[in-house]
Amino acid sequence: MTEHHALDEIDLRILAELQKDGRIRNNELAERVGLSEPPCRRRVRSLRERGYVSAIRATLDEKLLGYEVISYVLIQLQSQAQATLQAFEKSIAALPLVQQSWRISGDADYLLKCVARNVEGMHQQLLQFSAMPEVRHIRTFPVLGVAKDAPLPLPRAPSAFGPAQ
Repeated sequence: MTEHHALDEIDLRILAELQKDGRIRNNELAERVGLSEPPCRRRVRSLRERGYVSAIRATLDEKLLGYEVISYVLIQLQSQAQATLQAFEKSIAALPLVQQSWRISGDADYLLKCVARNVEGMHQQLLQFSAMPEVRHIRTFPVLGVAKDAPLPLPRAPSAFGPAQ
């Protein structure tokens, strides 16, 4: 198991900068957070090794790449038996237009983020889902636009010079 050491103010500034621009060069990152380059590189490596940075990747524009329809799909399964969950997850993993899949609690069992080239493509996806024997109910929410896409809020580091408690 990975050991998680407390994050200090510099770690939090590094994480904030990486959220803004994952491609930032080490020399620029070091300057922004007030470190020289070698310790900055070591801290970034440590943050990755400790799991605070799980991936750095490009966010692509779906519409420019020809995916005109983005939708969120709620899936309710026939049961929550482990075999049913595993079978559904295996089926979903094989569908490249399902971008993300979350197991959730409540009236549905999964929330999927899907892309399609057009409305007919979305319809074909829904037919694929309904043909899966594990699926009981499907509810679809086509996306009209993005109202907010913010970075993760970071906690504040405890001050080393704060009042004693």
